[in-house]
Amino acid sequence: MSEEVTLKIDGREVKAKKGMTLLQAAKQAGIEIPTLCYHEKLEPYGACRICSVEIVRGGRSQTVVACVYPVEDGLEVLTNTEKIRRIRKILLELMLARAPGSEKLLALAREYGVERVRFEKEGVFCILCGLCVRYCAEVKGAHAIGFVGRGTERDVMFIPEIAAKVCAECKECFELCPTGLVESKFALSRALIF
Repeated sequence: MSEEVTLKIDGREVKAKKGMTLLQAAKQAGIEIPTLCYHEKLEPYGACRICSVEIVRGGRSQTVVACVYPVEDGLEVLTNTEKIRRIRKILLELMLARAPGSEKLLALAREYGVERVRFEKEGVFCILCGLCVRYCAEVKGAHAIGFVGRGTERDVMFIPEIAAKVCAECKECFELCPTGLVESKFALSRALIF
């Protein structure tokens, strides 16, 4: 039997199994924390940072990413403080600069009071959450889509030789994409393959 820990999330006492993340413990307790790069079938990734929360230990506060941070006995977690709302707002502005038309991002932006994006629009339409890449690798085992480039040049791309064989029948990553870009990229890569 796995060990259980007790922590507080937004003032509520929550029991969780050791090894769970803060996000999993919060979800289990019915406490909502927004996510974009998280999927229950995938290993935690922490790319988008939208699930950032404050933890308080020994009277000191620290910001951590809930989808990767493990539960600890006696930990106090705050999911919706003014500091966390400001962090999420800036993250959403950055993501909207990359993917200005994403309905999922726009809905979160409204929730967090983003009235305008202060960053220069890039319009690449990918927030690099990695859901498509990770799902294809971890769940499907196909590796038909992957990351290319580094830093600001990083992007996702279908691997033509593999995608031509497996993607037309699968398409499971399409619905995971918070910006809708994956479906467009597949259509483009398919046009180039055939």
